[in-house]
Amino acid sequence: MEDILNKESVKRVQKALDEFSNDIKAIVLSSSARTAQQAATSLNTEVGSIVKSLLFKTEDGFVLCLVSGDKRCSLNKLKKIKNQKDISMADPETVKKITGFTIGGVSPVGHLQKIEIFIDKDLSRFSDIFAAAGHPNCIFKINFDNLIKITKGAVKNIIE
Repeated sequence: MEDILNKESVKRVQKALDEFSNDIKAIVLSSSARTAQQAATSLNTEVGSIVKSLLFKTEDGFVLCLVSGDKRCSLNKLKKIKNQKDISMADPETVKKITGFTIGGVSPVGHLQKIEIFIDKDLSRFSDIFAAAGHPNCIFKINFDNLIKITKGAVKNIIE
């Protein structure tokens, strides 16, 4: 358990959290939170309160979409928002290179590179939401307003 908090990726997330607030801490779960459903089961919460961090390759870079665990990100809506025809899901190697995280542990904060972030407004349904903290067994709890502030993300309608 303690080893996970010492992983470089988790430390990067905790540093970003600490810079924002001393009240938000990475939490190590006893079971995997690699998928939204697994995370919800581990936390005994609704799957919709789990933040999925999805990286998309655009014509001019990348966009990280933070989407409610019970929803799907709409490629068509992303293409309209970005006014681009060619947008696709980033492959696992690209996700690791751009964010510094492996799939299942991609955090909304602490990335290796600056990434444009869109936040699904549907996440505002929940008083508390849970996002990956740099490792598939590690999460942090935050509210919607603070997620917007800490990521400097733009709230958009990006779900199907």
